[in-house]
Amino acid sequence: MPVTEAQIGKIAELARLAIDEASVPAVTAQLNSILAHMDVLAKVDTASVEPVAGVGADGAPLRGDAVDPVPMSTTTPMLAPESRDGFILVPRLATHEEL
Repeated sequence: MPVTEAQIGKIAELARLAIDEASVPAVTAQLNSILAHMDVLAKVDTASVEPVAGVGADGAPLRGDAVDPVPMSTTTPMLAPESRDGFILVPRLATHEEL
């Protein structure tokens, strides 16, 4: 069922979208194209297709959150000239030297 430009204006008003009058014809054509595609998809025979397993009222099964640390290929002293307790030491900014 095609959408009219008046309906686009009403939809935009209800959704509180600012659509200028010059772009209403383009938006109408785009929405009608999308709806036409949905009509094509609705005609596809899915009677012989099995429902997707694992997705139901309970949702898809989730795996546990397990994070393993990624070992570094270099040591901290190789990354920076100064380090302490595994942290990289950086010089103070010139704007903060009087602190």
